[in-house]
Amino acid sequence: MKKSITNVFYISVIIVLLFIIWGIIPDTVLPNGNLNNVTTIIQGFLVNNFGWFYLISATGFLVFAIYLIFSRYGKIKLGRPDDKPEFSYLTWFAMLFSAGMGIGLVFWGAAEPLMHFYTPPFGEGGTEEAAKNAMKYSFLHWGFHPWAVYATVALALAYFKFRKQAPGVVSSILSPLFGDKTKGTMGTVIDTIVVFATVFGVATSLGFGAIQISGGLSYIFNFDSTISLQLIIIAIVTVLFMTSAMTGLSRGIKYLSNTNLVLAFLLMIFVLILGPTGFIANFFTTTLGSYIQDLPSMSLRMSPFNEENMGWTNGWTIFYWAWWIAWAPFVGTFIARVSRGRTVREFVLGVLLVPTVIGAIWFSVFGGTAINLDLFYGTNIIEEINTYGEEVALFAVLEHLPLGTLVSIIGILLISTFFITSADSATLVLGMQTTGGSLDPSNNVKFTWGIIQSATAAVLLWQGGLEALQTASIIAAFPFTIIMILIVFSLVKAFREDAKAIEHHRRKKIIKEIKSNIK
Repeated sequence: MKKSITNVFYISVIIVLLFIIWGIIPDTVLPNGNLNNVTTIIQGFLVNNFGWFYLISATGFLVFAIYLIFSRYGKIKLGRPDDKPEFSYLTWFAMLFSAGMGIGLVFWGAAEPLMHFYTPPFGEGGTEEAAKNAMKYSFLHWGFHPWAVYATVALALAYFKFRKQAPGVVSSILSPLFGDKTKGTMGTVIDTIVVFATVFGVATSLGFGAIQISGGLSYIFNFDSTISLQLIIIAIVTVLFMTSAMTGLSRGIKYLSNTNLVLAFLLMIFVLILGPTGFIANFFTTTLGSYIQDLPSMSLRMSPFNEENMGWTNGWTIFYWAWWIAWAPFVGTFIARVSRGRTVREFVLGVLLVPTVIGAIWFSVFGGTAINLDLFYGTNIIEEINTYGEEVALFAVLEHLPLGTLVSIIGILLISTFFITSADSATLVLGMQTTGGSLDPSNNVKFTWGIIQSATAAVLLWQGGLEALQTASIIAAFPFTIIMILIVFSLVKAFREDAKAIEHHRRKKIIKEIKSNIK
């Protein structure tokens, strides 16, 4: 096992460094072979030819998660029979929410519904019908599907780690299907894909965080958002999240996650009260109903007869499904780490329902306020987005509310704490993935991955390669989708064997009691 860990670590580091070097090579040196061009071509091929595969797979993971809630496996505990949950419900929800969505919700909360409003999946933009569809598809992209993807990976990791005492790495989950092969070359390849997806997915998120913090500071205080400012932000946050990472899960990440939850709640309440409260409540209620009603058709919508609508699906829904799958190794590993002692049913319900409802409320508050301002008051926030980028959408909305500057500062603080928590969690996860699933990897390992994450984000941000980095992580989602399908079959097989053993033990206990009573 030690040899396998070393191989995964060094192979992963080499791959990351090669991609970074490839990403900073100027276009003049490799005019047709630079990272951005090559990855864009590969991504286009995958999306155009396997978009259906992403849609069916993501929906299949959701169906699987719902099945587990009502199945006989729901009572199985993620741990020994006497294990108790390590964290309270509130802290548990805060941790999985911070790691699972974090910066993304703050970044896209106002921007995505507004962009769908003007460029809808079908029909005419800027209308009331477009507003309804804009919010409904925002719910789709950030609702049950991504959390079902996370739950599938997290459940499998937690089950095999805490109940079967297997190494907490993805390759070990597949042992019921492939046996000892997962301890050799096959396992090394699987775990390397996991680390690859994690590093590039998180680095992209850090880049988004730096861009939005820089954009917010520039928007509020009226100065230019430069690459130098973004690099300074990454440097400062690196020191903060590395300090937090060294304090361990029960201190740094726990306290930061709770802080995130408080700040996010305060920001959302501010906007809800100061914004169009009645409109937001009505918008949330009607969208929730239409989301649940139209979930099956939206989940599998491809538009094969309309090229324009198909382009929208490729650019948003399929992109998101691949993006969430690319993030699944990171978020799944972290959620598994903090979920010991919960039952399968409790776990799936918590991971699937709570973040989905919170995300829906979040989009209704921020996206609903943005659409309300543009639709009824002609504020034209979309022009701010088109001019300065999606990162200013939140601050452009807050500017039109009372106490806008104060609330914007709270928003920047929230982005910063989400930034720190995501990076902090990722150092723990990467440490686990490259030390055979150790629940408490050494500070040296976490320090190494923390520096690599920040360096990856900084170098590619400096070279303008953030989009290429994001595309590379989407490509990593394709092989991991296949791995996730195998995880489902492996988990079901393990559950069946576990259920038989539990039933056999129960029958032996009953027979023993009967014999004892007869005597």
